[in-house]
Amino acid sequence: MTDFLFLIPIALALGAVGLGAFMWTLRNGQYDDLAGAAERVLISDHDHPATNTPPRPPAPPSGHE
Repeated sequence: MTDFLFLIPIALALGAVGLGAFMWTLRNGQYDDLAGAAERVLISDHDHPATNTPPRPPAPPSGHE
């Protein structure tokens, strides 16, 4: 029974810390643009459409040295 005297305040403190962290994320705008964040994950600046053209062969020597 005396164990509850230690566990209940610890559980309440952890719950308060979790609630405080959640309120901090709300205040800082963490959840403002959920759709935009999901789309930004999929888009990269280096993305470009793939081409199906084969690589060009090297140019033949011109004979002029």
